[in-house]
Amino acid sequence: MQFINPTTDFAFKKIFGSPESTDILLSFLNAVLGFESPYRIQSVVIQDSYIPPVFKGMKDSFVDVRATDELGKQYIIEMQVCAVMSFEQRVLYNACKKYAGQIKKGDDYRLLNDVIALTVTDFLMFDHVETVSKFKLRDQDGRVYSDDVELIFVELPKFKKSEAELVNLFDKWCYFLRHAQNCDHVPEILAREAAIDHAFSIANRAQLSEKEQEMQERREMYIQDQRGAIEKALLDGETRGMEKGIELGLEKGKEQGRQEGEAIGAHKKALDAAKNLKSLGLSNEQICTALGLSMDEVMKLT
Repeated sequence: MQFINPTTDFAFKKIFGSPESTDILLSFLNAVLGFESPYRIQSVVIQDSYIPPVFKGMKDSFVDVRATDELGKQYIIEMQVCAVMSFEQRVLYNACKKYAGQIKKGDDYRLLNDVIALTVTDFLMFDHVETVSKFKLRDQDGRVYSDDVELIFVELPKFKKSEAELVNLFDKWCYFLRHAQNCDHVPEILAREAAIDHAFSIANRAQLSEKEQEMQERREMYIQDQRGAIEKALLDGETRGMEKGIELGLEKGKEQGRQEGEAIGAHKKALDAAKNLKSLGLSNEQICTALGLSMDEVMKLT
């Protein structure tokens, strides 16, 4: 068997956001959020991924998956493969727009439900070693102001466990996202989880239509092109930086050489002047004071 890469936007939406994916999304959310019985999310409704503008002038936006649980809590789930400018601001913007868009003008603010923006990245974002990072609105002492909007990030490159090291459901989902495309069968430890086994069945290339396979291949090529463009930009930046450094180094070397030459010339003139003053009968101390030379330099002349 061959499985598609679940981290492409097409595959991620198909696996986690299709009408038949409710069990998969439910399992994934509970795993990432760390919810255990009896506090697990019991049900989710997968919604259209389009987020319309709340006010005139606001941007339209699409996210990979949107859902609402049985308590009315809103979820925005995105998969991001390549690091792009202002990505963090975009995540926050979509979460805030989703939060504000729940009510209309004149509605009671108590109608607002919590919003959780869950973002899975295939690149590193933060310096700490933890795979999962959770952010809420807090004060300078760490006290939570509000739980209404929460940002959660899962950085896949930080997850390095092997199949034999998988402990919990979160580990298994991370392993699926990182390694599914390299599997030729469903690993036994993952097959025991009904939702993950279902995810593998959706990711099976043999189950895709010809059009879906073409769309997946295009997204994989696009990601490769994006990564190549980023690597080229970094390489070009390093090359230009080296060239600029060499140029600045040469200029600095020239300036330093000029200054050293002037200093040597001035010193030679001072020594010549010291000889003349010595011939006129001035003492060594007087010559040192007049020309700023050391006693050793004047003594050498005599």
